[in-house]
Amino acid sequence: MRAHWLMVPVLGLLAATSSWAGDCPALLQGSLPELRGKGQVDLCQRFAGKPLVVVNTASYCGFAPQFEGLEATYKAYHEQGLEMLGVPSNDFKQEDPDSEKIANVCYANYGVTFTMTKAQAVRGKDAIPLFSELANQSSAPKWNFYKYVVDRKGKVIGNFSSLTKPDDPAFRAAIEKAIASQP
Repeated sequence: MRAHWLMVPVLGLLAATSSWAGDCPALLQGSLPELRGKGQVDLCQRFAGKPLVVVNTASYCGFAPQFEGLEATYKAYHEQGLEMLGVPSNDFKQEDPDSEKIANVCYANYGVTFTMTKAQAVRGKDAIPLFSELANQSSAPKWNFYKYVVDRKGKVIGNFSSLTKPDDPAFRAAIEKAIASQP
């Protein structure tokens, strides 16, 4: 009888986990290697039901100073639930192949505290599933620091070019719309 009482919570947890995974939007299926360490960022677990900004980055791009504005935006809206995901990429030939050097640029040079992954392909046939889905819902990134604002249901509600600075009123308005969206 004692074993039965232990099984009920475990079975309930398994049922909850599998239904939660089934509710995960296509955009957030899968995981990516975190920039620091050997862990994985489970996209669904970390971001499902939350407003999200996704940005492809590059350490040696002229737009790299946008890290400061992105971090300020993250800090300004994080208390309201905003999450941010930076995905370094060498698709535009401005990223270092060494993850330690990328981490140094992000964390030491710009003080980034939002989630960053190791370098990934973000466009074309080699694009990771996250960026394939972003492209399906809007468009593929045309350069580094292309920004996507995603609502709580995993739908892109705005995409912004590299020229759009993180303090741009239209970018901020899209973030506020994502925060106000219902899961």
